[in-house]
Amino acid sequence: MTPIKTMDLPRFNPFSAEFREAPYQVYSRLRELNPLHKVLGMWVVTRHADVMGILRDRSCNVSIIPKLVDNQAARFSRDNAPFQRLAYKSIVFTENPDHHRLRKLMNVAFSQTVIDQLQLSIAHITRVLLMEGHRQGGMDMISGLAQPLPLRVMCEWIGIPPEMHSSIDAWTHAIRFLLEPGLMVKDDFEKVSAVLDGYMAYIADVIAERKSKPGRDLISQLLDLQIDGDRLTHEELIFVCIMCFVAGNETTKSLIGNTINTLFECPGQYRLLQQRPDLVPGCVQESLRFESPLQHTKRLATKDFIVDGQVIREGDQILLCLGSANRDEEAFSGAASFDIQRKTKGHLAFGYGMHGCLGALLAERQTQAVLSRLLEGPEWTRRCSEPTWQSGSFIVRCLSSLDVQFF
Repeated sequence: MTPIKTMDLPRFNPFSAEFREAPYQVYSRLRELNPLHKVLGMWVVTRHADVMGILRDRSCNVSIIPKLVDNQAARFSRDNAPFQRLAYKSIVFTENPDHHRLRKLMNVAFSQTVIDQLQLSIAHITRVLLMEGHRQGGMDMISGLAQPLPLRVMCEWIGIPPEMHSSIDAWTHAIRFLLEPGLMVKDDFEKVSAVLDGYMAYIADVIAERKSKPGRDLISQLLDLQIDGDRLTHEELIFVCIMCFVAGNETTKSLIGNTINTLFECPGQYRLLQQRPDLVPGCVQESLRFESPLQHTKRLATKDFIVDGQVIREGDQILLCLGSANRDEEAFSGAASFDIQRKTKGHLAFGYGMHGCLGALLAERQTQAVLSRLLEGPEWTRRCSEPTWQSGSFIVRCLSSLDVQFF
């Protein structure tokens, strides 16, 4: 076998415009030639089996994000900032026993029964947003549908009035750095801290109102929820509400936009969906696999272990390429093709195991509602010849715009 020269190896650079536009060609070459390697101070893992193995391994934990937030706080002399407490107390970044405790409480609120009760609200908001586009003869599916839909669904569920929706949207966008703290400069950290102060104060006021006048909203449910005498603390409840927006909005927006765009690029699959509306759930699952909203997630090694012959040391940072794992031919035959009839069991778009996405079902239901409504409405086509991908995040793959015409 001819040895591979270093210069021939594909280069992983998630910050480059070229990678954002076409990551899957790079992933494919990495899986073939350099599936596990160290770059940018971290191990990059690209094969499905390796990614799955690390997600299953309890010694590879999610504490990397709070630690990065701590590092940034120390750099900017803002120790014990609310931003740090949010990182450490959020279910997304906790480990056992804290994680088990929070997950047990939150699983009740995000159960299938509860999400089923949101279906009418999801359908109504979807219909209203798309009707506006129909009236205008076209719309930007990102700013006009994919972005406001998850925001309004969550606001309605939490019980936040319409006049506050734009503020919630702006606050959520401002603190998105929680998911990528290493990208923050000092001005970002100061802005995030100031915004979070206001965000927490507003949610605290809403909680106080619900204590005096409980309803059927999420906050009222969480205030009433206790398991074996345990309940969320006041600050934990504030953070839960905030993280519902931070962790759910961008990924759901991405899933909706990516699904619509992929169906445009695969017209045969869209025609099949028109003939077989029962394939809508399968279409969403295939979209999650094929164009994963969350492309990467990080872990921290808490002990030495070996993957694919490489020794990963305690303290090493690990970047799991979910988008690559979901295109791995070893896991999914014909993985580079979009097939809404595919058996997608095993895709890692929502992670896996104890840190699997809590809001996965809610994101799926919203995307299903969009597809069902599109199938009922007028025909549509994408106006732009090539999609443009957002550059504000390297872990979320999302279109910056998706202009369509209805006819």
